[in-house]
Amino acid sequence: MLNTRVPQRGFNIIEILVSLAVLGVLMALGAPAFSEWLQNQQIRAAGEAIVNGMQVARGEAIRRNLAVQMVVVPPATGWSVCEATVSPCDVTTMADPTLAIQSRAHEEGTSNAQIATTPGGAIAVTFSPLGSVIANFDASPILTQVDVKNPGGGICQTESGSMRCLRIVVTGGGSVRMCDPTPTIVAPDPRACP
Repeated sequence: MLNTRVPQRGFNIIEILVSLAVLGVLMALGAPAFSEWLQNQQIRAAGEAIVNGMQVARGEAIRRNLAVQMVVVPPATGWSVCEATVSPCDVTTMADPTLAIQSRAHEEGTSNAQIATTPGGAIAVTFSPLGSVIANFDASPILTQVDVKNPGGGICQTESGSMRCLRIVVTGGGSVRMCDPTPTIVAPDPRACP
């Protein structure tokens, strides 16, 4: 006996609708976690950019054998690095990139991230030709700590939230370190803040 039945090719409409329904449910379940992950990535990108800017400033100070300064403009995450020999590097160098050794705009992938500096009002750190931190030429407070947050994504874990906020610490010797300020993370965990 011959099989006269034609083999099925492709999917029927019921199979397609069931597949789309399952895909829709999976996307609905995963969307909040994906959104939180994106917000955390903006914090990480902003923190790494600030650390990189400080390392550029320190490296250029050593390479040029001059004092080099990095300036941030809270609450944005943009920064500028310039020589600090004649006059202090100031916020205007961010608007005029020809004066800057290197600069980064706040909008470069981290538009939702914001920073807070310590001590309050400090926006600059100056590195000596030996790579250590020296006093700013304009006698402004020396930037020793930068906290990176993302208010648009939620509150930090340090305040019982879900966002993974970060902290950048600059020591007098010129070392720059990014750490996690969450109180439950303590030494000897390498993520712990001093």
